[in-house]
Amino acid sequence: MAYSNPLFDLTGRTALITGSSQGIGLALACGLARAGAAVVLNGRDASKLATAAAAVTAAVPGAEVGTAVFDVTVAAEIGREVERIETTIAPIDILINNAGIQRRAPLAEMSEAQWREVLDTNLTSTFLVARAVAPRMMARKAGKIINTCSVMSEVSRPTIANYAAAKGGLKMLTRAMAVEWARHGLQCNGLGPGYIVTELNRALVENEDFNRWICGRTPAGRWGQPEELVGAAVFLASAASNFVNGQILYVDGGLLAAL
Repeated sequence: MAYSNPLFDLTGRTALITGSSQGIGLALACGLARAGAAVVLNGRDASKLATAAAAVTAAVPGAEVGTAVFDVTVAAEIGREVERIETTIAPIDILINNAGIQRRAPLAEMSEAQWREVLDTNLTSTFLVARAVAPRMMARKAGKIINTCSVMSEVSRPTIANYAAAKGGLKMLTRAMAVEWARHGLQCNGLGPGYIVTELNRALVENEDFNRWICGRTPAGRWGQPEELVGAAVFLASAASNFVNGQILYVDGGLLAAL
């Protein structure tokens, strides 16, 4: 007989996942749907979102899948779509702030535009979306907020100062959310991927020297796959983590444990 633990059952819950038209966000959407959640995918491109929604329903037959087209850096768009989801789909029980970009350049040569775009998309957007969603969760005395952090919340390397600054800030924003909102029944935690094979870093995967360095640097000896983040995300989204708050759960093949 198959074992099933109700602590990890997301049936009856609705999750909004930003930046979920591809990569990690799409993998998390499929994973939460398999755990029973209804999922609402977010992105700026309606066509890509429709394709992603079809991918979720193909992977998880019978899944409830919706879409929300908005720019995570524009407060007015966020407010409009959160209101629509809450009133026409379902209350948002789980929020995964996953939207992110990368703009690489040496720090001394990085443009102000490159700096601001990454900070706005990877850090400020989390504040904006959470600010729109959290008051409704607090009114219901329950909610799960999961912010996609990174091993770059702890370390850095050349050409990604903007990304590391954003992810380091996201770690502390996650803790600040927990400090202010835990008393209202919310659990606010971070998911910290290591080096994961996604569209965002495809060029790095295909760079033989960098690929060799990452595989040597990571105790597991390889890159991770987006699907390997699902277990941690389901844990943080479920009743199993009801007394876990302000933590970053790293899924990095042991990278941060090694010199």
